[in-house]
Amino acid sequence: MAGGTSQPGRGVMARALDVLNAFEGHRDGLVLADLARISGLPLTTTHRLASDLVAQEVLERLPDRRYVVGRKLWQLGLLARVQGGLRDVALPFLQDLYEATRENVHLAVRDGDEALYLERLHGHSSVPVVSRPGGHLPLHATGVGKVLLAHAPQPVVAEAVQCAEKVTPYTITEPGRLLRELAEVRRRGFARTVQEMTLGTCSVAVPVLDRRGDVVAALGVVTATRREPARLVTALRIAAGGISRALR
Repeated sequence: MAGGTSQPGRGVMARALDVLNAFEGHRDGLVLADLARISGLPLTTTHRLASDLVAQEVLERLPDRRYVVGRKLWQLGLLARVQGGLRDVALPFLQDLYEATRENVHLAVRDGDEALYLERLHGHSSVPVVSRPGGHLPLHATGVGKVLLAHAPQPVVAEAVQCAEKVTPYTITEPGRLLRELAEVRRRGFARTVQEMTLGTCSVAVPVLDRRGDVVAALGVVTATRREPARLVTALRIAAGGISRALR
């Protein structure tokens, strides 16, 4: 079994890693009994470790009693991913996209229930925005966030939809409408917002894929509402495709 409980003297760290390793291939979460079975640990030990990990935000316990990967583990994973080269690989493509559009260019990844901005390129003529590298913004109210949310595990989607709050009067928060929009993002391959995060701005964003075809990031452009963001979809797809190929 994964836990290797027959090995004497295994420390708390090793057993905690057994619990975390159990989530591989189970992105929608695990109930306690399944977590114990897959990790190979006794139920009481698994419960104690899982509770400690929840307290540290390494795991999260959902209302239906499933455990899922928590904010802290996502943050550590994102650090590893960034250090592994996602930002460095993407930067030349972001620069080309900025030169072609002269608009705000964003690269973001999902950090729990928020969009974490890895990079932003902008110039004097770019419309003012609230995003910044290393900062977080809501998934449901941003172009890059909607791309990431549309491809997130179902528990994340459900939580984000139920907890969506108005940022501006135009932010889409009605659960049914938001779910339909996320389905449309998946269908057409890009997300679009109009004044949902900042008044006077609109955005368009596309997914960035890894070698397995999973969405690992979103690439977006934010512009003034008087401009038509849909004209930027082709340029975004070219840049995102370049990043995806470079990641392979």
